Amino acid sequence: MENQGIIYKIENRSDRAVVHHYHRKPEFREMQKGAKSSDIAQLKNADKRNLVQVGSDFNSRFTIGMEIEKNQLSRGAVREYELLCGFERDGSCGYEAVTNILPLLPASVWRNKVYDMMHKAQRIIEDTYSPSDKRCGGHISLGVEGMDGAELMKLVRKNSGILYAMYRHRLQNPYCRFNIRMQENREDWVGLPVGNTNKYHVCLNKGSVIEFRLPARFQSVKQMMRRYEMMYELVDFSVNNPNGSFKTFLKKVEPILMAMYDRDQAKVNEVMTLAVSFQKHINTGRVTEDIRGWLAPSGRWADFR
Repeated sequence: MENQGIIYKIENRSDRAVVHHYHRKPEFREMQKGAKSSDIAQLKNADKRNLVQVGSDFNSRFTIGMEIEKNQLSRGAVREYELLCGFERDGSCGYEAVTNILPLLPASVWRNKVYDMMHKAQRIIEDTYSPSDKRCGGHISLGVEGMDGAELMKLVRKNSGILYAMYRHRLQNPYCRFNIRMQENREDWVGLPVGNTNKYHVCLNKGSVIEFRLPARFQSVKQMMRRYEMMYELVDFSVNNPNGSFKTFLKKVEPILMAMYDRDQAKVNEVMTLAVSFQKHINTGRVTEDIRGWLAPSGRWADFR
């Protein structure tokens, strides 16, 4: 079995194959644990620093979880999947499928097994089967073993301008528009009363993980894979190169952007330029003309500064 590496199987649990009420889904499976040496054989030494060895097994230090919001779920597609902890109703969109805790990895046999789980769940992920609209979001939670949410957010905010540029249309959405600069202290959460525990932030500190509420809905398996890759680079660069420059990070993720935007270099250049402006805003509060309209089109600037 060692040669096969880690094997993901369903548990044959009926509670993972039905739609539950909001916040009533089953518990997460910890799929970031238990990889074998064959799963990580292709990793470079620099990437192996993001693993934790436990006996003869390996755990991923980085984790990711995703929420797949849909208006409808394909008929007959609500069943147990290796990828998903379960289904629940969602107040803003209709339905929500939530992944288990997944390892967040670079290219490897192990990552291919994560992608295989995504493909098996295509009738839930793909809009051609389970449709969504702009009311739906694609929340992504990130975790790093040995760090709490506050520590991780402090590092990740240095490079999050790329996500603002990619999902700039969502910056006006009431479910993810607050704490626009990812401030740590509640007193700095502009747009909210002091002490307000409102959860509708661009990025929410959830204690042990952070949740980016900004990403748009998931519409395809290919899209989910590219976002997974982007999030790996974001966490890896932010955690392991805390003094690295944002422009260096952008060069690192440019190939992923090219894949996301169908090799359209002009579109990628536009996103990267906006990312620099958004990052300046996160860091300093400065607002350049190219991003002003995305932040406060209604003129209520005090809510977004």
